[in-house]
Amino acid sequence: MPEAEQAAALLATLRMVNEAANWVSGVAFEQGVPREYELRKHTYAELKSRGLGAQAAQHTIKKVRDAYTTLKANIKAGNLGKPGSKRRRKAESKPITLRPEAAQPYDDRCLSWQYDAQTVSIWTTAGRVRGVRFVCSADGLKMLREYRQGESDLVERDGVFYLIATCEVPEEKQYEPDGFIGVDLGIVNIATTSTGYQAAGRDLNRHRRHHGDLREKLQRKGTKSAKRLLKKRNRREQCYVSNTNHVIAKTIVTEAERTSAGIALEDLGGIRQRVRLRKPQRVMLHSWAFAQLGEFIAYKARRAGVPVVHVDPAYTSQTCCECGYVDKKNRVDQALFICRNCGVVAHADRNASHNIAQRGAVVWNAGRESRVPATP
Repeated sequence: MPEAEQAAALLATLRMVNEAANWVSGVAFEQGVPREYELRKHTYAELKSRGLGAQAAQHTIKKVRDAYTTLKANIKAGNLGKPGSKRRRKAESKPITLRPEAAQPYDDRCLSWQYDAQTVSIWTTAGRVRGVRFVCSADGLKMLREYRQGESDLVERDGVFYLIATCEVPEEKQYEPDGFIGVDLGIVNIATTSTGYQAAGRDLNRHRRHHGDLREKLQRKGTKSAKRLLKKRNRREQCYVSNTNHVIAKTIVTEAERTSAGIALEDLGGIRQRVRLRKPQRVMLHSWAFAQLGEFIAYKARRAGVPVVHVDPAYTSQTCCECGYVDKKNRVDQALFICRNCGVVAHADRNASHNIAQRGAVVWNAGRESRVPATP
């Protein structure tokens, strides 16, 4: 919550360091993206002459080098398409460019926290700015006091400044689970558990359709006011999805902790590449934030000491959880499951969640047995 003069200094600093970072990126691209130490020899003196402090110059170089490392990892993982694809050629053919207000890292030599006064002292290109107020929740302030470690990132979003601090929160000791809660992930129902909890995706899907239609309308209009409104609404859908996933993850982990159970999740890695769908369905699949929900469940579970295992999702929706009979015809439609062998009638997602829970117990027991040393 900076004052007007402080905000101007912070904004000018972000723009200067990111302009310098784009220059460093161009040098790195010309030099074949050398290692950080080698890149520093080519750029450090110039950054200092531009008015950056020693630590700011070091962090700017490291930020650029990390960006290229991330790009290389994405290319290797196939996230930018196959070799020769348009998207991949575009990424490989030019230097990385950072936004003028992109995040800038600060360490304890550039940034100091005063927790009692809730202020920070921070380096800027106009000199050290002291007494910059910050606000956070009571729990957030307690976490900052006890667990803050390493660097913090300064970022500006829609005229608001944020300090993103890294906190190393210790994990609870993992307990021996008394059974597993299976979690079936989907689009119609975001998450269905074997204990009866079901998070419907109706509101989320309606929210996505609304934002998608609005984006399409504004992009087609193309006026300055339409572009201004597009920028204003940027990230609203993403924030809504993240909040929904946080609520679902917290509910599942709390239930597992209360019952001393573990959590079994489907391993859905690569599903977008495996599944072939019609064009209207592809939009739903590619906007499905299953990976984010899985990450939220995993980190909340680690903090609570809840065991989490990932299982093979193959045929979980076609297998009867009572008799184990597998048949594609068992899945009558999206919501109905009728076993062709024993006649069990169940909600399809609920049946799948029970199968996932059973596989979770098998995976846990197999891992536990493998950790026992062999007898001589």
